[in-house]
Amino acid sequence: MLDELGDVLFQVLFLALLLEERGKGDLAAVADGCRLKLIRRHPHVFGEREAETAADVVRNWGEIKRDEEQGGDPFGHLPETLPATIYAKKVLKRARSAGHEWEGPGDNPGDRLLAAVRDAVDAGADPELSLRAAADEVRRKVEAG
Repeated sequence: MLDELGDVLFQVLFLALLLEERGKGDLAAVADGCRLKLIRRHPHVFGEREAETAADVVRNWGEIKRDEEQGGDPFGHLPETLPATIYAKKVLKRARSAGHEWEGPGDNPGDRLLAAVRDAVDAGADPELSLRAAADEVRRKVEAG
């Protein structure tokens, strides 16, 4: 863990140095931006907004983040070039956080795949990693003969 945290710290310091060299900020600006972001996204701690449960905190944080990053558009800044399972996971998550639950699945293969992504996420699994692991298992069995 110490080694990994050292790598993360190196990345932060290195990128802050690049910002400074380009006149775009420095480590103090990074730290201040982090502080301000924490204050903005946690009004139940630093502001007037109430949150009685952990679910309230998560819901509030999602709304604030969506408003800041996407101007209220749940799908703003969502790259269409992502792998399909990651894109589907993000679409479903953002739709859910905006209060829309996908009903599906329908009869077409895309709907069934989207349902599989939703089921994986609901089970706490990453659909991209789950699919890759399942495909790797098939490959191992075939290669083993």
